[in-house]
Amino acid sequence: MPLNPLNALSPLDGRYRSRTEVLSPFFSECALIRYRVQVEVDWLITLSECKDIAEIEPFSVETLDQLRELVSGFSESDAAQIKAIEVRTNHDVKAMEYWLREKLADNPEIVRAGEFIHFACTSEDINNLCHGMMLSHARDQVLLPAIDAITERLNALAVKHADLAMLARTHGQTATPTTLGKEMANVSRRLAKARHKLAVLTMPGKMNGAVGNYNAHLAAYPDLNWESLCAEFVAAHGLEFNAYTTQIEPHDGIAEWMDAYARINTILVDLDRDVWGYISLGYFRQRPKAGEVGSSTMPHKVNPIDFENSEGNLGLSNAVLRHLAEKLPISRWQRDLTDSTVLRNLGVGLGYALLGYDSCIRGIDKLEADPVRIHADLSQAWEVLAEPIQTMMRKYCLDNPYDRLKALTRGKSVDEAMLKEFVASLPIPEFERERLAAMTPESYIGLAAVLAQRVG
Repeated sequence: MPLNPLNALSPLDGRYRSRTEVLSPFFSECALIRYRVQVEVDWLITLSECKDIAEIEPFSVETLDQLRELVSGFSESDAAQIKAIEVRTNHDVKAMEYWLREKLADNPEIVRAGEFIHFACTSEDINNLCHGMMLSHARDQVLLPAIDAITERLNALAVKHADLAMLARTHGQTATPTTLGKEMANVSRRLAKARHKLAVLTMPGKMNGAVGNYNAHLAAYPDLNWESLCAEFVAAHGLEFNAYTTQIEPHDGIAEWMDAYARINTILVDLDRDVWGYISLGYFRQRPKAGEVGSSTMPHKVNPIDFENSEGNLGLSNAVLRHLAEKLPISRWQRDLTDSTVLRNLGVGLGYALLGYDSCIRGIDKLEADPVRIHADLSQAWEVLAEPIQTMMRKYCLDNPYDRLKALTRGKSVDEAMLKEFVASLPIPEFERERLAAMTPESYIGLAAVLAQRVG
């Protein structure tokens, strides 16, 4: 049965294909095979250029062009040919090696150097570099831009609503006022910090043979500085050379990357839930989209489905990412195969992350603050001024300010008149009484507006 959105097993390749296919060039089976071809071709060219290996000469310009065309022109048809060979070999990397030999069989230079294809390599020398490049390229080209798009939108909301005073809620109860912009700025700064930690991570890579000791390399060429050559090869692919490995690169780097994504996802789940709550309170309205249905029975509804979709998919992402982070660094002795099948799910974990980011962006783009509703809530919460009043009493060392304000306000209906009468009775300087009396819930926002503006 040909794959289509209706029969795909995973919603990433079915229902949500149009929103996640941008990751396909990095994490699909075809992409993995293409990266393998790139590493094998680059390794062959590197060996041909090594002066200490007399048995293979530098390739002509024509041969180099032919080799590089195998990478730049790699197609699904090429991948299918390799998969057909794999049916016979039951080994994916070996199948790719055989395909290279077949594709280059008409080139005398390659035929003479044929045994230097996959020379001294274990499959994991190829695979670990592929996974490192896949993750690095997908991060820089797709995932960081998506995270940046969210941050930019949050910054815009922070600046636009920097001074829109809003009732805060700690433990779900009325609390010291903030501004809507400052709450957006809080998330923006958290996200920017987590984004930076992801952006500066480097992916380790190894190219040191069957158990990490260059055994085969030195058996063939004992005088060649293999460690230096391989370190340069790994670095040339944008990775950080790891000199100490078993047959596999131990995947601590991948685990660190997965943890970094999971932290970003957790911050966004927090955002999704908070915005969901603000929509429920009426602080945000959602611009309806023509033709959309909110409920199959209640025509009036505009549900916060984008934030719900984002939260759900980020949760799925973290479930996969955390399994990757916990499982991949563990391998029996010099290697077992449990990492191989798990690594095929890198795109799954990051696909759900990308879907969560996209839904979050869609949700933010529909938001419209309702200042009237926000003001109505805050203007009824005069009890929040108990904090500045008792703090002023502390300043002038009056007796039991906290307990006196607690007795006045806790669990009671508090209004402007009650507070002003209390302030008028305080034995503090007149100008301080005047300042307290002039204070309203809307004006008691501290540096919230300044802090919100700063993110822009």
